[in-house]
Amino acid sequence: MKVLLDENLPNELRRELSEHDVFTVQYLGWSGLKNGVLLARAAASGFDVMVTMDSGVPYQQNLAALPVAVVVLSAVSNDVDDLRPLIPKLLEALRTLVPKSVIRIV
Repeated sequence: MKVLLDENLPNELRRELSEHDVFTVQYLGWSGLKNGVLLARAAASGFDVMVTMDSGVPYQQNLAALPVAVVVLSAVSNDVDDLRPLIPKLLEALRTLVPKSVIRIV
């Protein structure tokens, strides 16, 4: 699975998802792109899913128009130690992911 980590997530999260092809927004030079443009670029670049902490993405974008799924992580902060407890649920979500879906992980 080709996974895009939004710029609000730490780079260290890539190591937790080693069974997938994971790229960060920063690595791709896409920092600062608005969510709609970012999702369109992700879709055009063959990404299956964008993982973010931005809970507004599903409400701000017409996700049905893009083949990219969105996973929204909800944690106390974006520190990798706060996100680590969500990793098992995230990995399970990635295994069963349906295109154009939105999954919230708490």
